[in-house]
Amino acid sequence: MKPWELLGTSHTPDGDLLTLMKRDQEHVIFANGKILMSSRMHGSEEALASLACEHLTTATHPRVLVGGLGLGYTLRATLDVLPADAEVIVAELVPGVVDWNQGPLAPLAGHPLLDPRVTVTLGDVAVAMRKNAAGFDAILLDVDNGPDAFTSINNAGLYANHGVLTAHTALRPEGVLAVWSAWDDSKFEQRMRWAGFSVRVQRVRARLKQGGPKHTIFVGRKTKS
Repeated sequence: MKPWELLGTSHTPDGDLLTLMKRDQEHVIFANGKILMSSRMHGSEEALASLACEHLTTATHPRVLVGGLGLGYTLRATLDVLPADAEVIVAELVPGVVDWNQGPLAPLAGHPLLDPRVTVTLGDVAVAMRKNAAGFDAILLDVDNGPDAFTSINNAGLYANHGVLTAHTALRPEGVLAVWSAWDDSKFEQRMRWAGFSVRVQRVRARLKQGGPKHTIFVGRKTKS
């Protein structure tokens, strides 16, 4: 087996070490030595985009917020669903991740950052939500490992009561909040309902029909003003 090749390092605002590694054709981002995401398994990220944006395929000028750039697969799948006049804002906390997606990671998802519909903002996705009350038709959160965040203390706030309320306020009527998670989380589902979302929970394979571990996607539609 070939050894891992180090392509880059970066740090989260909390000081956690992120490393981008490659072995053969696989690219992996490690957080403090633990696998955070891999190019071998991105089917559930594609499902996240499909579930979040399925109501926008024929919409006029839909506006979507993607929290977390990762390896670029969520953004690519979002763009593939949306019409040509859509606007997609990507909020990424770590500048190094953006650099990687403009460099060695760019070909993996077909260079999604080059799409003219995309604007990247560096910083906390919660800030983007607070600045855009009733500003989005869909919000996708593909941050950390979901509600049980482990790479940043700041990420945990996204999934607390105030974070879910912030997302609710940032959505337009009938807007959708879709959240990727590595695990089930009944308490988070309850928080979404408490905040005014009608919720459905989807369990999908990391490689979709090709198998892999199951991941959870929470899909909430805004039902209360």
